[in-house]
Amino acid sequence: MKIALLFFLLPVFCYSQESRIDDWAFSLKGKSGFLAAHRGTMGHLAKDRLFAGELSFAKRMRSKDWSEEYRNPYVGVTLYGSNLGNKEILGYGFGAYGFIEFPWTRSEKHVFTCKLGAGLGAVTKVYDVNKNPKNVPMSTYLNAVICLGLQGRWYIKPEHALLYSLDMTHFSNGSSKVPNLGVNMPFIGLGYQYTFKKKEHTDFKLMKFERVPFFKSWNVSLVGIVSDKQIFPTGGRRYPVYALSGMLFKQFKPKVGMEIALDIISKQSITYYREYIPKTQWDILQIGGFVGYNIPLDKFRFVIGMGAYIKDRYQPDAMFYHRVGMRYQFANGLLLNLVLKSHWAKADYVEYGVGYTFNYKGRYHAK
Repeated sequence: MKIALLFFLLPVFCYSQESRIDDWAFSLKGKSGFLAAHRGTMGHLAKDRLFAGELSFAKRMRSKDWSEEYRNPYVGVTLYGSNLGNKEILGYGFGAYGFIEFPWTRSEKHVFTCKLGAGLGAVTKVYDVNKNPKNVPMSTYLNAVICLGLQGRWYIKPEHALLYSLDMTHFSNGSSKVPNLGVNMPFIGLGYQYTFKKKEHTDFKLMKFERVPFFKSWNVSLVGIVSDKQIFPTGGRRYPVYALSGMLFKQFKPKVGMEIALDIISKQSITYYREYIPKTQWDILQIGGFVGYNIPLDKFRFVIGMGAYIKDRYQPDAMFYHRVGMRYQFANGLLLNLVLKSHWAKADYVEYGVGYTFNYKGRYHAK
């Protein structure tokens, strides 16, 4: 769940070096939608039409050396509130999340974007074996809130814009406690944005990258990971997870990066998988190979990829695993890691990691 924390800090990283040419704006948006029953056991929940409200504060990035490569994205924070499709069982959801929007066009009159957002949310009702046994989506009051979608801005005047959107908003605790089916809520939205005093914009030169042979100039990192995981039955104990990842990372272009990792994972819950079989720590150890695509934004980068277990004796889950999340690389070599590990659409656990990049030299591919 706390993968949302680092995403929530994204605006802080971007705002920390404010420039006079960045456009600041706030917006109000109303949304309407429905609760998507993505599991058969949720078919009884969707009763009410969804209504949501959002208040956002953002700026359009124009001053960073990487921003022109992404057509000057919007970065900001949104306050969110809505019903969840069933007031009696699910109640209401509220949250705050950081977001980034990547424009698909260079037009200043009509800007169409892809939006990625994540943060922390709270719900008013949770699962209770006696009082609320039908609430299978939510078992914790505190959850991650994720928003993925498309959004358009039609600038009537430089300061005034109409907003329209199509998105999916999701509440979940990331499998930190069961039951945890989560809620998926498709929305359409309409809103208004006001931009504070449009600034004079300066053209930036795009970064030029050297062509470096594939096997040269890779960053070498070692990351230690801790987490925990609860397994069924509901109300059971939580089990620690320890992992070590050795990673190679290379940025090939301003918007293209790649990583290759060897993962060593000790998931203690495997000890209680088929309890009748005696197990040692070596027996439950999982070893996997991972390949990921990276989207670099200076020292901050998104990662999404897929791996396969090389050693997985008891196979409690699928052969393949997936990661989606983010990393932040400090100039002194320190590396922060916050990534959701899953098996296809089933969350496994959140990887909280701290590591070190041994040969980090900043953006040394650029010239």
